[in-house]
Amino acid sequence: MRVRPISPEALVREVAERIDDRPRTGWTRVAVDGAPPSRPGWLADELVAPLRLRGRPVVRVSAADFLRPASLRLEHGRTDPDVFYDDWLDVGGLRREVLDPLGPGGSGRVLPALWDSVADRAYRLPYQSLPEGGVLVLDGTLLLGRGLPFDVSVHLWLSAAALARGTGAGERWRLPAYARYEREVRPGGHADIVVRADRPGHPALQVSG
Repeated sequence: MRVRPISPEALVREVAERIDDRPRTGWTRVAVDGAPPSRPGWLADELVAPLRLRGRPVVRVSAADFLRPASLRLEHGRTDPDVFYDDWLDVGGLRREVLDPLGPGGSGRVLPALWDSVADRAYRLPYQSLPEGGVLVLDGTLLLGRGLPFDVSVHLWLSAAALARGTGAGERWRLPAYARYEREVRPGGHADIVVRADRPGHPALQVSG
């Protein structure tokens, strides 16, 4: 593997072009996966405008709005990295309300947010209809290797040192979960696009060959 330095603006443009290469029949489900210090939400947000300029309707969703209720998520304490890894994300809800409706034979109706983890209650938002040819852009962490049906996946990779530097004191208990993810899932091997994000503002694309 080799890496190619790229500006943030060029990264957004190249990822948008890769997504736009997908057929305009049906829908394209895009995952932007990475630990919070890699800023997956930033990249997901930045993809919206260039995709729309290319004539692609977009629905923007965050996996953080599909966490399980606190009674289930925090049943074994608030700082257990294995529970964070295995049980925080409502995988079934994300499939049912977002991903499966945009698969073959789907309805195109997407629920943009399911659970407010701060208030610990349902959002009660209306469904959104995404026309065929449209794109779902989902950001989150620990998304790959769960059998979720993504058409394009982007993984923002951080070295262990960069991840530790970028993780605040209140969230350092999560570091073993990210190490487990790297060790067990090897998300760089699952992703269609791998971005090395150790240096803020100076990404690099991982290139085969």
